[in-house]
Amino acid sequence: MPTVLVVEDEAAIAELVAINLRHAGFEVTLAENADQAMVAVDAVLPDLVLLDWMLPGQSGVALARRWRADARTRELPIIMLTARADETDKVAGLDAGADDYLTKPFSTQELLARIRAVLRRRVPEALDTVVEIGGLKLDPSTRRVSREGVDLKLGPTEFRLLHFFMTHPERVHSRAQLLDRVWGDHVFIEERTVDVHVKRLREALLPARCASMIETVRGAGYRLSQQAVASAA
Repeated sequence: MPTVLVVEDEAAIAELVAINLRHAGFEVTLAENADQAMVAVDAVLPDLVLLDWMLPGQSGVALARRWRADARTRELPIIMLTARADETDKVAGLDAGADDYLTKPFSTQELLARIRAVLRRRVPEALDTVVEIGGLKLDPSTRRVSREGVDLKLGPTEFRLLHFFMTHPERVHSRAQLLDRVWGDHVFIEERTVDVHVKRLREALLPARCASMIETVRGAGYRLSQQAVASAA
């Protein structure tokens, strides 16, 4: 379930947006100002932020710039919400790092379409596209994983972990990065949890003779190796 942080100081608008997003299958967190938004993002990195331009204290534009300057939040998808319709304001919002810009008032359908479009551009692993590497096939829409006719049984966390590895092959990912991208960067989850789930993932891949695809890179983390998949074939 994708998570959306709604940063909006007008309670009625925030609640209406939250209701519609939850109805569409999103998990929603609300923040009334920049300080609350920063606390929320520090705790759990959302999949996307709906950020109002006009906020009490620090503006949404300033907050967007701040997130873009931080390595942890640099790729955080942001859609600006504002009553400002001038082209110069739109350019200013996009220059601050927003991925899209929505002028109030807006329809629920347009909002949902913009959100899905940004997630498709910025978070390709959230798509329902089938991924296949070395004969190992993962289908997000049916939650099935198979190789050479062998269906594999994975738990939900192992499925997300494998999906992330398969959409980012050959790259080494630290435990902290995996927590950030697979678990949502929740502060209460320890890094050693990653090791437990990698072990479970390898065990789940054993029946298809491709457990070796998940390589441990000593002192750095883990990666999916296409060469290892090929050699295991």
